[in-house]
Amino acid sequence: MIVPIKKYFQNGVIMSKMIEDIFSFDEVQEDCIKCGKCIPVCTIHIVNPDEVTSPRGFIDLLGAYKQGNLDLDKNAKDIFESCFLCTNCVDVCPKDLPVDMIIEQVRSDIAEKFGIAWYKRAFFLLLRYRWLNDIAFKLGWAFQTCGFKIKGDIDSMHSRLNLPIIKTDRLMPSLRKTSFLNAHPENIDNGGKRKVAIFIGCLANYNYRDVGDSLLEILEALEIDAFLAKSQKCCSAPAYFTGDFGTVDSLAKFNIEYFEGFSKDVEAIIVPEATCSAMLKIDYEHYFHDQPEWKARAKAIMSKVYMATEWLQNHTELEALLASKKKVPKLVTYHDPCHARKMQGIHEEPRNLVRQNYNIVEMSDSNACCGFGGITMQTEKYHFAKAAGIPKAAMIEKTGAEIVSAECSACRMQINNAMGVESKTIFKNPIELIAEALRD
Repeated sequence: MIVPIKKYFQNGVIMSKMIEDIFSFDEVQEDCIKCGKCIPVCTIHIVNPDEVTSPRGFIDLLGAYKQGNLDLDKNAKDIFESCFLCTNCVDVCPKDLPVDMIIEQVRSDIAEKFGIAWYKRAFFLLLRYRWLNDIAFKLGWAFQTCGFKIKGDIDSMHSRLNLPIIKTDRLMPSLRKTSFLNAHPENIDNGGKRKVAIFIGCLANYNYRDVGDSLLEILEALEIDAFLAKSQKCCSAPAYFTGDFGTVDSLAKFNIEYFEGFSKDVEAIIVPEATCSAMLKIDYEHYFHDQPEWKARAKAIMSKVYMATEWLQNHTELEALLASKKKVPKLVTYHDPCHARKMQGIHEEPRNLVRQNYNIVEMSDSNACCGFGGITMQTEKYHFAKAAGIPKAAMIEKTGAEIVSAECSACRMQINNAMGVESKTIFKNPIELIAEALRD
């Protein structure tokens, strides 16, 4: 079993340690069992209150596996694939036990032993080749109305037929005729004073295209040139969380080499997606822990990667520009994506920008995981994802907000589905809200 590096926040500073430096299974198992602070916040334990699939249950099993006392049979596979990887347990743990990171490594061992389902392999194949992805999504757009009813105001659709994975009551992201990257020139001149690159993310590229279009509007208003980096590939997060490390290796190395080619020409690489940003900025370094050269290259290039609202808040005059615009008479509630607040410490930045023009009402627990959980959770374990989405949707509804916002398209997909087709609350990325405010 490979032992990764854990990266975590301490007093606002990102820290890095080897897992052996943080804890040993032998020493912490007893203390972990006596503690239990993680239990009330664990997403899977909330929807499936079984001690085996709680963080300390995972720790106990992971310790047995590391010590050679647990075989990776189908029962163990089922247990380790039940974690949402939300990092709530890591966030509250007094010892910063990196449960999520070890589970990601175990999932690689699971993939090697049991293989990866055919539909996941097909999906990951698309992620490796942008041209193939473009063709697949173009065909999907052309034929989506045959099998789905489109709800264009929320970029979603639901199936006309009950299928093994896609049910009639389940909202999925709809497809656009032209992707974001194919809809614009690669270099956009907004005056030449400053320049940034954009890493858009797959969902925002093919499904929620208004995110990228809105980001371009903001950069134009700030007179900042945009480089769309059209050769970019998927950040590899879906494959990483599933255990397909071969795909991760291919995509991560390609992106690092590609970024190295233009990084000196831009101030930053901005990403309007929490999961993609965390993968590029943090998890690439985790993944390459046993490849020193690539780890160093990942660390060097990813120092330029920022979440979009993070960079716009801290490195531009956008907040002052928004303050000069009129108020938008809409009530907004904000959901904190797991990969933004807990992994990157980003939560005040989007709020600071949005509140310049909108009234924000906080839901009861903005930090609670929405329940997306990755490809496996959205397919084989969808019943868990659906159960985790129900309380988040209830929190949102209780606020009375017209808009729920989060800088994450995976959360958007999950929350749209949890709220349902009849919901009066619309999901908007904060980038979309900011662009709307600048238009007035």
